[in-house]
Amino acid sequence: PYSRPAPAEEPTSRAPRADGGAGWEQRAARGLAFLRRRITGDYEVDEFGYDAELTDQVLMSLLRPVYEKYFRVDVRGIDNLPAHGGALVVANHSGTLPLDGLMLQVAVHDHHPAGRTLRLLAADLVFMLPVVNELARKAGHTLACSDDAQRLLARGELAGVMPEGFKGVGKPFADRYKLQRFGRGGFVSTALRAGVPIVPCSIVGAEEIYPMIGNASTLARLLGLPYFPITPTFPLLGPLGAVPLPTKWTIEFGEPIPTDGYAPEAADDPMLMFNLTDQVRETIQHTLYKQLVRRRSVFF
Repeated sequence: PYSRPAPAEEPTSRAPRADGGAGWEQRAARGLAFLRRRITGDYEVDEFGYDAELTDQVLMSLLRPVYEKYFRVDVRGIDNLPAHGGALVVANHSGTLPLDGLMLQVAVHDHHPAGRTLRLLAADLVFMLPVVNELARKAGHTLACSDDAQRLLARGELAGVMPEGFKGVGKPFADRYKLQRFGRGGFVSTALRAGVPIVPCSIVGAEEIYPMIGNASTLARLLGLPYFPITPTFPLLGPLGAVPLPTKWTIEFGEPIPTDGYAPEAADDPMLMFNLTDQVRETIQHTLYKQLVRRRSVFF
Protein backbone atom coordinates (compact mmCIF):
# COMPACT_ATOMS: atom_id res chain seq x y z
CA PRO A 1 0.00 0.00 0.00
CA TYR A 2 1.08 3.56 -0.55
CA SER A 3 0.07 6.88 0.92
CA ARG A 4 -1.80 9.56 -0.96
CA PRO A 5 -3.72 12.39 0.76
CA ALA A 6 -6.97 12.30 -1.24
CA PRO A 7 -8.97 15.53 -1.40
CA ALA A 8 -11.52 15.42 1.39
CA GLU A 9 -14.17 17.14 -0.72
CA GLU A 10 -14.44 14.17 -3.06
CA PRO A 11 -17.19 11.82 -1.84
CA THR A 12 -15.70 8.53 -0.73
CA SER A 13 -16.95 5.55 -2.71
CA ARG A 14 -19.34 3.40 -0.75
CA ALA A 15 -19.80 -0.33 -0.69
CA PRO A 16 -23.31 -1.09 -1.99
CA ARG A 17 -25.81 -1.64 0.78
CA ALA A 18 -27.69 -4.18 -1.30
CA ASP A 19 -26.88 -6.26 -4.35
CA GLY A 20 -29.54 -4.55 -6.45
CA GLY A 21 -30.11 -7.69 -8.53
CA ALA A 22 -26.44 -8.49 -9.05
CA GLY A 23 -25.86 -12.20 -9.53
CA TRP A 24 -23.55 -14.34 -7.48
CA GLU A 25 -20.97 -14.18 -10.28
CA GLN A 26 -20.69 -10.41 -9.91
CA ARG A 27 -20.50 -10.61 -6.12
CA ALA A 28 -17.83 -13.29 -6.36
CA ALA A 29 -15.89 -11.22 -8.89
CA ARG A 30 -15.98 -8.17 -6.64
CA GLY A 31 -14.84 -10.26 -3.69
CA LEU A 32 -11.98 -11.81 -5.64
CA ALA A 33 -10.89 -8.42 -6.95
CA PHE A 34 -10.88 -7.08 -3.38
CA LEU A 35 -8.78 -10.01 -2.15
CA ARG A 36 -6.36 -9.63 -5.05
CA ARG A 37 -5.77 -5.98 -4.20
CA ARG A 38 -5.24 -6.90 -0.54
CA ILE A 39 -2.70 -9.58 -1.39
CA THR A 40 -0.78 -7.53 -3.96
CA GLY A 41 -0.86 -4.32 -1.94
CA ASP A 42 -2.63 -2.50 -4.75
CA TYR A 43 -4.67 -0.26 -2.50
CA GLU A 44 -4.31 3.21 -1.00
CA VAL A 45 -4.01 4.56 2.52
CA ASP A 46 -3.64 8.20 3.43
CA GLU A 47 -0.94 9.76 5.58
CA PHE A 48 -2.78 8.73 8.77
CA GLY A 49 -3.17 5.10 7.70
CA TYR A 50 -6.85 5.39 6.70
CA ASP A 51 -7.87 2.61 4.30
CA ALA A 52 -11.11 3.76 2.63
CA GLU A 53 -11.75 0.52 0.73
CA LEU A 54 -11.25 -1.74 3.75
CA THR A 55 -13.43 0.54 5.88
CA ASP A 56 -16.27 0.70 3.34
CA GLN A 57 -16.33 -2.93 2.31
CA VAL A 58 -15.30 -4.77 5.48
CA LEU A 59 -15.30 -2.75 8.70
CA MET A 60 -18.60 -0.94 8.05
CA SER A 61 -20.18 -4.19 6.88
CA LEU A 62 -19.26 -5.79 10.22
CA LEU A 63 -20.49 -2.84 12.30
CA ARG A 64 -23.69 -2.20 10.33
CA PRO A 65 -25.72 -5.16 11.70
CA VAL A 66 -24.87 -4.07 15.26
CA TYR A 67 -25.90 -0.52 14.39
CA GLU A 68 -29.13 -1.41 12.56
CA LYS A 69 -30.36 -4.62 14.21
CA TYR A 70 -28.88 -4.66 17.71
CA PHE A 71 -28.85 -1.02 18.83
CA ARG A 72 -31.43 0.10 16.21
CA VAL A 73 -29.92 3.56 16.02
CA ASP A 74 -32.09 6.55 15.08
CA VAL A 75 -30.19 9.47 13.54
CA ARG A 76 -31.43 13.05 13.72
CA GLY A 77 -30.02 16.29 12.36
CA ILE A 78 -27.54 14.65 9.98
CA ASP A 79 -27.97 17.62 7.61
CA ASN A 80 -26.30 19.81 10.24
CA LEU A 81 -23.02 18.27 9.12
CA PRO A 82 -21.62 20.26 6.18
CA ALA A 83 -21.65 18.69 2.72
CA HIS A 84 -18.00 19.59 2.21
CA GLY A 85 -15.12 21.22 4.04
CA GLY A 86 -13.85 20.73 7.56
CA ALA A 87 -15.96 20.54 10.71
CA LEU A 88 -15.40 19.30 14.24
CA VAL A 89 -18.08 16.99 15.67
CA VAL A 90 -18.10 17.05 19.48
CA ALA A 91 -20.03 14.27 21.24
CA ASN A 92 -20.66 12.89 24.71
CA HIS A 93 -18.86 9.68 25.64
CA SER A 94 -20.13 6.73 27.67
CA GLY A 95 -20.74 3.00 27.84
CA THR A 96 -17.68 1.47 29.60
CA LEU A 97 -16.39 0.33 26.18
CA PRO A 98 -16.24 3.01 23.46
CA LEU A 99 -18.84 1.53 21.12
CA ASP A 100 -20.47 4.95 20.85
CA GLY A 101 -17.59 6.22 18.73
CA LEU A 102 -17.98 3.33 16.29
CA MET A 103 -21.75 3.76 16.03
CA LEU A 104 -21.24 7.49 15.46
CA GLN A 105 -18.91 6.67 12.60
CA VAL A 106 -21.48 4.33 11.01
CA ALA A 107 -24.18 7.00 11.37
CA VAL A 108 -22.18 9.53 9.36
CA HIS A 109 -20.92 6.96 6.84
CA ASP A 110 -24.36 5.53 6.03
CA HIS A 111 -26.67 8.52 6.43
CA HIS A 112 -24.90 11.69 5.39
CA PRO A 113 -26.31 12.74 1.99
CA ALA A 114 -22.84 13.68 0.71
CA GLY A 115 -21.37 10.34 1.79
CA ARG A 116 -18.87 11.81 4.21
CA THR A 117 -16.48 9.97 6.52
CA LEU A 118 -15.97 10.83 10.19
CA ARG A 119 -12.35 10.75 11.33
CA LEU A 120 -12.33 10.10 15.07
CA LEU A 121 -9.64 11.44 17.39
CA ALA A 122 -8.83 8.64 19.83
CA ALA A 123 -6.94 8.34 23.13
CA ASP A 124 -3.32 7.17 23.34
CA LEU A 125 -4.41 3.81 24.80
CA VAL A 126 -6.15 2.86 21.55
CA PHE A 127 -2.84 3.05 19.68
CA MET A 128 -0.97 1.08 22.34
CA LEU A 129 -3.13 -2.03 22.00
CA PRO A 130 -2.09 -4.69 19.48
CA VAL A 131 -4.57 -5.35 16.64
CA VAL A 132 -6.81 -2.51 17.91
CA ASN A 133 -4.10 -0.03 16.92
CA GLU A 134 -3.97 -1.28 13.33
CA LEU A 135 -7.75 -1.51 12.93
CA ALA A 136 -8.22 1.98 14.36
CA ARG A 137 -5.76 3.45 11.88
CA LYS A 138 -7.40 1.59 8.99
CA ALA A 139 -10.82 2.90 10.06
CA GLY A 140 -9.58 6.49 9.94
CA HIS A 141 -8.92 7.13 13.63
CA THR A 142 -5.93 9.14 14.68
CA LEU A 143 -4.35 10.43 17.87
CA ALA A 144 -6.37 13.00 19.82
CA CYS A 145 -3.76 15.76 19.63
CA SER A 146 -4.01 19.26 18.21
CA ASP A 147 -1.46 18.61 15.43
CA ASP A 148 -3.33 15.65 13.94
CA ALA A 149 -6.69 17.36 14.36
CA GLN A 150 -5.37 20.50 12.67
CA ARG A 151 -4.06 18.52 9.70
CA LEU A 152 -7.35 16.70 9.25
CA LEU A 153 -9.41 19.88 9.39
CA ALA A 154 -7.02 21.68 7.04
CA ARG A 155 -7.68 18.91 4.50
CA GLY A 156 -11.41 19.54 4.78
CA GLU A 157 -12.21 16.40 6.77
CA LEU A 158 -14.95 15.80 9.31
CA ALA A 159 -13.14 15.18 12.60
CA GLY A 160 -14.84 13.78 15.69
CA VAL A 161 -13.83 14.22 19.32
CA MET A 162 -15.30 13.13 22.66
CA PRO A 163 -13.79 15.56 25.18
CA GLU A 164 -14.94 13.65 28.29
CA GLY A 165 -12.43 10.92 27.44
CA PHE A 166 -12.09 8.11 29.98
CA LYS A 167 -13.91 10.21 32.57
CA GLY A 168 -17.04 9.84 30.44
CA VAL A 169 -16.76 6.31 29.12
CA GLY A 170 -15.76 4.96 32.55
CA LYS A 171 -18.15 6.86 34.79
CA PRO A 172 -20.43 4.90 37.18
CA PHE A 173 -23.97 4.04 36.13
CA ALA A 174 -25.35 6.35 38.83
CA ASP A 175 -23.90 9.31 36.87
CA ARG A 176 -25.37 8.32 33.50
CA TYR A 177 -26.14 11.19 31.13
CA LYS A 178 -24.37 13.68 33.39
CA LEU A 179 -21.59 15.13 31.29
CA GLN A 180 -18.12 15.13 32.79
CA ARG A 181 -15.61 17.95 32.42
CA PHE A 182 -14.67 18.80 28.82
CA GLY A 183 -10.96 19.11 29.48
CA ARG A 184 -9.33 22.51 28.94
CA GLY A 185 -11.16 23.38 25.74
CA GLY A 186 -8.40 22.24 23.39
CA PHE A 187 -10.97 21.20 20.79
CA VAL A 188 -12.31 24.77 20.68
CA SER A 189 -8.82 26.14 20.08
CA THR A 190 -8.33 23.65 17.26
CA ALA A 191 -11.62 24.63 15.61
CA LEU A 192 -10.81 28.34 15.95
CA ARG A 193 -7.38 27.93 14.35
CA ALA A 194 -8.90 25.98 11.46
CA GLY A 195 -11.92 28.29 11.16
CA VAL A 196 -14.31 25.34 11.00
CA PRO A 197 -17.74 24.95 12.63
CA ILE A 198 -18.26 22.91 15.80
CA VAL A 199 -21.19 20.48 15.57
CA PRO A 200 -22.52 19.30 18.97
CA CYS A 201 -23.66 15.67 19.00
CA SER A 202 -25.76 13.92 21.66
CA ILE A 203 -25.87 10.12 21.99
CA VAL A 204 -28.53 8.38 24.06
CA GLY A 205 -28.50 4.61 24.63
CA ALA A 206 -24.80 3.94 25.13
CA GLU A 207 -24.92 4.61 28.87
CA GLU A 208 -26.90 1.43 29.56
CA ILE A 209 -25.05 -1.15 27.45
CA TYR A 210 -22.68 -2.00 30.33
CA PRO A 211 -24.10 -0.61 33.61
CA MET A 212 -20.89 0.06 35.56
CA ILE A 213 -21.63 -0.45 39.24
CA GLY A 214 -18.03 -0.72 40.43
CA ASN A 215 -14.40 -0.23 39.48
CA ALA A 216 -11.64 -2.65 40.45
CA SER A 217 -9.06 0.13 40.58
CA THR A 218 -6.19 -2.02 41.90
CA LEU A 219 -6.60 -4.47 39.05
CA ALA A 220 -6.88 -1.59 36.61
CA ARG A 221 -3.53 -0.19 37.79
CA LEU A 222 -1.88 -3.60 37.46
CA LEU A 223 -3.18 -3.93 33.89
CA GLY A 224 -2.32 -0.33 32.97
CA LEU A 225 -5.98 0.53 32.32
CA PRO A 226 -7.85 3.71 33.30
CA TYR A 227 -10.49 1.55 35.05
CA PHE A 228 -11.61 -2.08 35.31
CA PRO A 229 -15.41 -2.19 35.13
CA ILE A 230 -17.67 -4.28 37.31
CA THR A 231 -21.18 -4.65 35.90
CA PRO A 232 -24.14 -6.87 36.89
CA THR A 233 -22.87 -9.48 34.39
CA PHE A 234 -19.10 -8.92 34.25
CA PRO A 235 -16.87 -10.52 35.44
CA LEU A 236 -19.50 -12.75 37.09
CA LEU A 237 -20.58 -14.38 33.81
CA GLY A 238 -17.13 -14.36 32.24
CA PRO A 239 -17.03 -13.75 28.46
CA LEU A 240 -20.83 -13.80 28.31
CA GLY A 241 -20.83 -10.75 30.58
CA ALA A 242 -18.96 -8.83 27.89
CA VAL A 243 -22.01 -8.88 25.59
CA PRO A 244 -23.58 -5.40 25.65
CA LEU A 245 -27.24 -4.98 26.48
CA PRO A 246 -29.42 -4.34 23.37
CA THR A 247 -30.45 -0.79 24.19
CA LYS A 248 -32.21 1.56 21.77
CA TRP A 249 -29.96 4.40 20.60
CA THR A 250 -30.51 7.92 19.29
CA ILE A 251 -27.75 10.05 17.77
CA GLU A 252 -28.64 13.70 17.25
CA PHE A 253 -26.46 16.31 15.54
CA GLY A 254 -27.12 19.88 16.65
CA GLU A 255 -26.84 23.13 14.76
CA PRO A 256 -23.25 24.08 13.88
CA ILE A 257 -21.50 26.72 15.98
CA PRO A 258 -19.44 28.85 13.54
CA THR A 259 -15.89 29.89 14.38
CA ASP A 260 -14.78 31.57 11.15
CA GLY A 261 -15.91 35.01 12.36
CA TYR A 262 -13.22 35.26 15.03
CA ALA A 263 -9.82 36.91 14.63
CA PRO A 264 -6.76 34.62 14.34
CA GLU A 265 -5.61 35.48 17.87
CA ALA A 266 -8.95 34.30 19.29
CA ALA A 267 -7.54 30.77 19.61
CA ASP A 268 -5.29 32.06 22.40
CA ASP A 269 -8.06 33.80 24.33
CA PRO A 270 -8.76 31.62 27.41
CA MET A 271 -12.07 33.35 28.21
CA LEU A 272 -13.41 32.79 24.70
CA MET A 273 -12.34 29.15 24.79
CA PHE A 274 -14.05 28.71 28.15
CA ASN A 275 -17.27 30.30 26.89
CA LEU A 276 -17.40 28.26 23.67
CA THR A 277 -16.53 25.05 25.52
CA ASP A 278 -19.33 25.74 27.98
CA GLN A 279 -21.74 26.51 25.12
CA VAL A 280 -20.98 23.20 23.39
CA ARG A 281 -21.22 21.23 26.63
CA GLU A 282 -24.51 22.84 27.65
CA THR A 283 -25.97 22.26 24.18
CA ILE A 284 -25.13 18.55 24.34
CA GLN A 285 -26.40 18.22 27.92
CA HIS A 286 -29.68 19.98 27.15
CA THR A 287 -30.25 17.79 24.09
CA LEU A 288 -29.55 14.65 26.13
CA TYR A 289 -32.24 15.67 28.62
CA LYS A 290 -34.72 16.32 25.80
CA GLN A 291 -34.01 12.92 24.26
CA LEU A 292 -34.43 11.18 27.62
CA VAL A 293 -37.83 12.83 28.12
CA ARG A 294 -38.96 11.62 24.67
CA ARG A 295 -37.57 8.10 25.14
CA ARG A 296 -40.26 5.48 25.77
CA SER A 297 -37.90 2.80 27.12
CA VAL A 298 -34.24 1.94 27.43
CA PHE A 299 -34.78 -1.02 25.10
CA PHE A 300 -37.61 0.07 22.76
